[in-house]
Amino acid sequence: MTPQSPVLRPRPAQATALPESSGRFSTLLAGVGLGLALWASGTVAFAADMITSHGISTFPDNLKYDADFEHLDYVNPDAPKGGEMSIWAFGSFDSLNPYSIKGRSGALASAGLESLLTSTADEIGSEYGLLAESLTYPEDRSEVTFTLHEGTTFSDGSPLTANDVLFSYELFREKGLPSFRAVLSQSVDSAEVIDDRTIRYVFAEDRPKRDLISLVGGLPVLSQAFYEANDMDLEENSPIAHMGSGPYVVDMDRVRMGQTMVVKRNPDYWGADLPINRGRSNFDSIRVEYYADYNAAFEGFKGGSYHFRNEASSKTWATSYDFPALEKGWVVKSEIDHGNIAPGQSFIFNLRRPQLQDPLVRQAIGLMFNFEWSNEQLFYGIYDRSGSFWANTDLGASGLPSEAELALLEPLADMLPPGVLDAEPVEAPTSGARQLDRRNLRAANALLDEAGWTVNSEGMREKDGELLTIEFLNDSQTFDRVINPYVENLKRAGINAVHNRVDNAEAENRERPPLYDFDVVTGFLQTGYQPGSGLKQYFGSETANESAFNKMGLQNGAVDALIENVMAAETQEEMEIGISALDRVLRALHFRIPQWHKAAHTIAYYDMYGRPETLPPYALGNLDFWWYDADKAAKLEAEGAL
Repeated sequence: MTPQSPVLRPRPAQATALPESSGRFSTLLAGVGLGLALWASGTVAFAADMITSHGISTFPDNLKYDADFEHLDYVNPDAPKGGEMSIWAFGSFDSLNPYSIKGRSGALASAGLESLLTSTADEIGSEYGLLAESLTYPEDRSEVTFTLHEGTTFSDGSPLTANDVLFSYELFREKGLPSFRAVLSQSVDSAEVIDDRTIRYVFAEDRPKRDLISLVGGLPVLSQAFYEANDMDLEENSPIAHMGSGPYVVDMDRVRMGQTMVVKRNPDYWGADLPINRGRSNFDSIRVEYYADYNAAFEGFKGGSYHFRNEASSKTWATSYDFPALEKGWVVKSEIDHGNIAPGQSFIFNLRRPQLQDPLVRQAIGLMFNFEWSNEQLFYGIYDRSGSFWANTDLGASGLPSEAELALLEPLADMLPPGVLDAEPVEAPTSGARQLDRRNLRAANALLDEAGWTVNSEGMREKDGELLTIEFLNDSQTFDRVINPYVENLKRAGINAVHNRVDNAEAENRERPPLYDFDVVTGFLQTGYQPGSGLKQYFGSETANESAFNKMGLQNGAVDALIENVMAAETQEEMEIGISALDRVLRALHFRIPQWHKAAHTIAYYDMYGRPETLPPYALGNLDFWWYDADKAAKLEAEGAL
């Protein structure tokens, strides 16, 4: 997983170890790009002021690795190959197509796909050639030309050419997720194949250029021949996976639809010796076991049904790791600090609902969630409350707006919520030690009164003859203990709050376009260290009724303008000013109730894996650069642990 702001995304897949997560899974794809080419006599001629490089950074001259680097600093280049990594996932799956809004794709269904560019886990904003040997672009990044490595092949051994790259671009432009189609179609003027190894993109003149090379460079490359021969459709469920060029392929002999997902190493992987790949993709296979119940999943781990667990329940972490395999030393339990941006886990309001369109109502509802009580009584005090959309970083808003921020915000004054220009950023409310904080209850009642929701004879809030009703849609057993006390608090404010636990498939269907049939759900509102076009998928007006990520249906002109500013920033300083201003506005709109985050991975695994002594700040890497230790595994097997 990269630290970049995502632009193109598969269907939500496995969660990245988010404690007390809702069971929703998300994966990210990111990439990079190239530059300008001139066609002449069957060859490509580049102008003198062109930049040709092995990689690109968001802001110039920030690449950590030189063109002659031998391997990434955080990997073990001599890591052995072999064995299996096994993990778990929540729910089920009915498709191997990660790019459709229909059904639910299996975790790792996109593991066999590669892009022209790839990022690293120890840098922010840098991308390096993967399928691309080099990229060439002008200083203004108005276009890019990628040159593929020689000998790139798909997993069946057939050549991967620039025609496949063009086919994939056109496919995602026409059939990708609706929110992504808009970004892609508005950003690229043209794409053309120069020869089998060369493709050129020209970008729209009126679009910020900073992230457009990453946009096209991050597109997965699919085999056109395989896609057409199998009559595949990017918008539909599929029982077969797309063919790609990566180190893994889906192991159809071991996949059990809805229960078990397995990918296996491609022994003929074309890129095994690339410096960017050394010490990575070390397992012969990666297996994902699906469970419909969190308790059952934990019991499965204790019994050895899978061997690596990124713990998602603070209660389980604090109270249940006392089973025999751990006591005998067969299982390692570890907390590993990380530098990851908080994933934006929140209760998300559906702004399409009439009763939730008034920000006073949303503020009142937010006041009744007692994080402090939940953290102490339910989470064993291990979490921090998220506030900023850039929590756990130095980005985001603090204090009063600076002059530079005001220069961005004041022209948008008529579209801004109150307090943005003259107050500190909105913070999540704090509560006392009791489940029901009476001070916050009084404040919530005052807001509801102001919004016109009066108390009827039965003590319930009503307006125009309608009760103030909100439903929490939830598919996670572990979230029951969080939502149920919250519902009790809301009822004390006269709100007809309902907790509706449904299965994973129903939740998936109701949350996504075109239905958006929910009041409040738990979801992820992700941003990024150097955010770009991905912000539009989460917060842009143009995606409000078609994006799987803009669940709340946010439409705000000030937000749109500030997103454009962040995308157009030409320096780190300009970007940080734009992020701070945007963060202020997003927080002041009260379309979510921020939940919590933790700056550490909480993991447990059977002691048969090795890893680099020092992990990079932006990835745990257990599927990427850990490895199987055959000697440790043999010892566990001899002792009856496996």
